[in-house]
Amino acid sequence: MKILRNVLWMGILALTAGGCVSQKKYAELEEKYYTTRSELAELEEENDSLRSLVIGYESKWNRLKTDYDQLQQEYQNLQRLFKATETAYKNLQASYDALTRQSSAALEAQSVKMKELIRQLEEKEKKLAKERELLDKMQQDLAERSARIRELERLIAEKDSLLRTVKASLSASLDEFTQHGLKVHMKNGKLYVSMQNKLLFDSGSWHLKQGGMDAIDKIARVLAENPDLEIMIEGHTDNVPYRGNQYIEDNWDLSVKRATTVVRQLLKNKDIDPKRLIAAGRSKYHPVAPNDTPENRAKNRRIEVILTPNMDKIQALLQGEGEGSESE
Repeated sequence: MKILRNVLWMGILALTAGGCVSQKKYAELEEKYYTTRSELAELEEENDSLRSLVIGYESKWNRLKTDYDQLQQEYQNLQRLFKATETAYKNLQASYDALTRQSSAALEAQSVKMKELIRQLEEKEKKLAKERELLDKMQQDLAERSARIRELERLIAEKDSLLRTVKASLSASLDEFTQHGLKVHMKNGKLYVSMQNKLLFDSGSWHLKQGGMDAIDKIARVLAENPDLEIMIEGHTDNVPYRGNQYIEDNWDLSVKRATTVVRQLLKNKDIDPKRLIAAGRSKYHPVAPNDTPENRAKNRRIEVILTPNMDKIQALLQGEGEGSESE
């Protein structure tokens, strides 16, 4: 009887100690769970760059996966503790008849502990189910965002390839005009055809010279073959004030008038859709050289044909990404 009583009390102490440790770990897991939810909320606000957003999501997902693995390990430990407790309970139950008076209080406490362990196990299972659901959703989001980024990269590569092809075609067609200040170059994802006004207009005039017409007609042929390009015509002047007449008041007017003259010349090619064209005047406010010498002022008096690939597909893709982030 004495040996059985000692065994009984040792089992009760072990179970009491085990229950305290489990309660503490449960509190830690609960804190981790709410911390993880906060981090996910913050993550959803980060949308500056598609590629950096995916990397951030992957990092958060990895940390959450680590927490999930830890939570699953704790769940397994708790299951083992439950099984051990259950075994001890059965042993105590087998000795119940001989220890009725001495162990009734202990058995009642043991029953309470068993119920608490069962409750903890049920809560752990619910938490694990939520973590699994969250992980599945994050994996789906990452897959969708990765697909969008791959499509965006493909569209950008197509855009760059188109610009390089058009640049080569324009450079070959306009080679004879380079000695008159015509340049073809790429900058900031756009293709520029820059023509000094000495090729296009007489001083103070907005009527095209023959050489300018020839150059613009060659540009028009290339643009007609590439209908996916948006076209902006920008007029620029130097800083010498235009004295004006009954039609033109100042450099602003002159730069715009020259731009619209070039637009009309381009539209003589009937294969160019007018909806692709924009005419703009920049006056003297975007020089390419200081207006301190006649040579530099001549560089600033220019027309720029700015070609940009149609961005509708890219904008639709980015708009879809933004709407997806808001819905989350």
